[in-house]
Amino acid sequence: MYPISSSLTSQEQEFDKVRSAIASLGFTLSGNWDYDSGSFDSALDEAQKVWLRLPFDVTTGHVDSEADETDAKIRFGRPFVLKHVYNEGLDREAQPRTFGAMLDQFTDPVNADADIEPEWIDKAKQRLHEIEQIYPK
Repeated sequence: MYPISSSLTSQEQEFDKVRSAIASLGFTLSGNWDYDSGSFDSALDEAQKVWLRLPFDVTTGHVDSEADETDAKIRFGRPFVLKHVYNEGLDREAQPRTFGAMLDQFTDPVNADADIEPEWIDKAKQRLHEIEQIYPK
């Protein structure tokens, strides 16, 4: 993980407006959200191993990924770049189960917090700068 200084940090915005505005820049609500916090993620590479993450806390209302509109307001945390390195292929140790079989067939990351090359940090800063132009401090 590589944290990046940003003028977004600590800014409070309306969740729906942010979600809509940054979707055109390749950001989606990450799968690890809950009603009180979450992040917007954008892959920086085609293999989807290097990501720019914009974490946030919900200050009012609730986040709901299924709803077209919410009453949520969010406060951005400090953005960061993360990289996951995976084994290629199927996990030979996976256990068959009815529920979760679609997920368990793939291998766990070899390194869920791998070193990040300078080119990805530069790319992340460029993409972050685009968002900072939408939300100047």
